[in-house]
Order: sequence, then structure tokens, then C-alpha cells
Amino acid sequence: MLLIVMLLLACSSCWKPFSADNDDEDDKELKSKEELSDEEIAKTAEQLYSEAKDYLKDERYTKAIETYQNLQIRYPFSRFAIQSQLDLGYAHLKNGDQEAALATLERFTKMQPSHPNIDYAYYLRGLVNFTGASGLIQKFIPSDDTQRDVKSLAVAHENFAELLEKFPDTQYREDAEQRMIALRNMLARHEIHIARYYVKRKAFVAAIRRSLGVLENYPKSTSVPDALYLLEKCYNKLGLTTLSEDIKRVNAMNYPNGVPENTVQTTVAEDVWNFLGLDED
Repeated sequence: MLLIVMLLLACSSCWKPFSADNDDEDDKELKSKEELSDEEIAKTAEQLYSEAKDYLKDERYTKAIETYQNLQIRYPFSRFAIQSQLDLGYAHLKNGDQEAALATLERFTKMQPSHPNIDYAYYLRGLVNFTGASGLIQKFIPSDDTQRDVKSLAVAHENFAELLEKFPDTQYREDAEQRMIALRNMLARHEIHIARYYVKRKAFVAAIRRSLGVLENYPKSTSVPDALYLLEKCYNKLGLTTLSEDIKRVNAMNYPNGVPENTVQTTVAEDVWNFLGLDED
């Protein structure tokens, strides 16, 4: 019995120093983590940011998104995490995720209203709605954006208008203005497509309403000649001679060589309809 007790005491004396050494090592490791300097933390955040930027440059958008998100989780209060929110919005846009891009940019504008690049966030919102709404199908089946739901195009126009109102001296002003012109032309073309559909259905009053909307809402758009052409055609169909003559006078003033017809590209459905002659009397 005495021998067993002595052995247990010996083991105990060996175990305690070993355990103490492990505790010391753990304390040192924890202390080293706690004592990381701000410079070391910033450097690590900077490395993550640089890595994400490289992924973005190489068009590896999924990896870029993952790295930006990792940076924001690990170093949420670093300046790199704040800047990465903008880059993350752009990465989502390039990755084809319009909803995630808009959510990211919306959060940034609310949380960082005084950020020096806040105008870029507003510009990106317009860009997302301008380019991101077509979906992946546009990559494989090119089509006219005006033939689909144009709600996102109208929102994009509002986004760019808000940008110019809030930041009149923004470096993105020229690009935003050009995009707004393109958007107005696209929205007007959409109205012309609908007006033509109504003409095919012999719903001339509805076609007139759409054509007049183009003249009132998009007076400088490229679809004005088509609107005038459709108005004259519809007034003639309805026997509204006076109104038809009024349109002719307007056409003579603006288009002495004749009103350009079909400046808006027809859809496949319209081409089939025309080929079959379904709108002929």
C-alpha cells in the first residue's frame, strides 16, 4: 500500500508542472492575440481587401464577394470594411445578383451618409437597375430591353436623377446624364411597342393614348416620329379628319421630307403579324 501511495504522489508531482506549462502557453497565446496592435489589425484587414480587389480584377466575382464578406465579419470597424461595402455592391452587380447589389448599396447609403464616395453608391444603384435587370437570359438571347417589363428602367432613371440632385458636381454626372437620355429613349420605345400592339388589335383609342404619352413625357426621344405616324394612322382609322389634319401640319413643320416610319425596331411577334397581314382591312 505504501508503494502505491508513493507512486501516485510521484505522478501527481509530474502532472502539475506539465499542466502549468500548458496553461502558461495558452495564456501567452491569448495575450498575444489581445495585444495585437492597431497597425497589425489594419494590415491584416488591408491584406484581405487587397485579395478581394485582385479577385474582382480577375473577374472571379464569387471569390471576391466571399472575401469582402469575410473582411466585414472579421474587421467590421476597419476603414477597409467600410470601403469594401461599395466594392461588394459592384461585385454583386457583376455577378448578376441585382437584389444583393441593391440591398448592399441601400445599407451603405443609410449607414455611411457622409462617406467621401457616397455619390458612387448612388451612381451604382442606378447602374444596377440600368444593367442588371435583364437577367442571365440576355447573355444568351439578345433582345430589346424595351420589350420587357421596364419598371427597373424607370427606377434607374429616378436613381440617376437623385444622384444629380444630391451631388450636382459629382464626377459621374456626364455618364449619368447620358444614361438618362438612353433610358428616356428606351421608355418611349416601350410605349411605341404597346401602341403598335393596340393598333394590331384595332384598339385605336388606346393606341392614341400611348402615342400622345410619348409626345408629352418624352418629347425629345427618338420615338417621336413613330408616335406621330401612329397618331395620324389612328385618327384616320377613326374618321377624325380634323385631328388627322392637325397631325399632318405638325409633321410638315418638323419633317418636311416626310415622317420617318418605324424608327423603332419591331418585335418578332410584330414581324409575324405583319407577314400574315392580320391588321389588314
